[in-house]
Amino acid sequence: ALFSAGGSSVDDEALANLQAGGHDPSRNGFTVQNVEMFIGGAVDHYLDGQANLVFLIDRNGETVVELEEAFLTTRALPYGLQVKAGQYFTEFGRQNSQHPHTWAFVDQPVILSRFFGGDGLRSQGARLAWLAPLPWYSEFYLGSPNAKGETVTSFLSVPGETVGSYTLIDRGGIRKVADLLWSARWLNGVDISDTLSANLGVSALDGPNATATDTNTRIYGVDLYLKWRPLVNQRGFPYVAWHTEWLTRNYATPDGALKNSGGFTQVLWGFTPQWVAGLRLEYADGKGDDGTDPLRDQRKRTAPNLTFYPTEFSKIRLQS
Repeated sequence: ALFSAGGSSVDDEALANLQAGGHDPSRNGFTVQNVEMFIGGAVDHYLDGQANLVFLIDRNGETVVELEEAFLTTRALPYGLQVKAGQYFTEFGRQNSQHPHTWAFVDQPVILSRFFGGDGLRSQGARLAWLAPLPWYSEFYLGSPNAKGETVTSFLSVPGETVGSYTLIDRGGIRKVADLLWSARWLNGVDISDTLSANLGVSALDGPNATATDTNTRIYGVDLYLKWRPLVNQRGFPYVAWHTEWLTRNYATPDGALKNSGGFTQVLWGFTPQWVAGLRLEYADGKGDDGTDPLRDQRKRTAPNLTFYPTEFSKIRLQS
């Protein structure tokens, strides 16, 4: 469970645009960000199952219940292969597939809220993963989820909503392969030294959008994660972790294309057991019709924080 309390120099209406993540603290006072129940285990010798049920209270005080994830994964396919099928977060970048309780900051990065919506990019579908037989960790992902729904905002999304100056139409159901959203990711991990490790990933998405009957969206991303930890440490402390992601989107329309890009970089310093200091810098470019469009104006955001972990089961975080 995640609960927060805070205040801002702007009112709740302005906060709703500035804090666009579905689990962000988005009003002055108290917020129930997320209460999540995880169910998982082995189904049989061939499959594992997982489900994540989420409860939260929205800005209007209404209780929301949703099935965030529910999927099966294979356990023992040959040649390093694995299949996942069901409702799941798409493997794009490092943070999109993380659940809020694992975030290093209290809110979702701006660029992810803009490209993937308040609840992150997730849908119903299937994906194939292949762990390549290489001297280092190298895994490929190829997926094909549905492109329609409120959690695929850069694609077919929900008819009647607006993107820029366009009102989204209903393109109907899936009739051909091009009506699906296609996702790809390549993730590599190496130990640079005995104390330094790195993960580097590249991701891509291609699918239809609903500004017309033949328009599509493409999103590309690159992510880097570095972690340093000395050989002599106490319960994993001290450490320094650096996480950076950059994304770019080409959203085709009948009159051309809406192009946006942005990213974030964040550093965590676990300077002593139970204490972690963090700093996140964010940027999202502004190419909207005017500066009042909260989803397409230029944004820069800096967020320092300090987290205390009384035990491995709880945390107290202060963030500006």
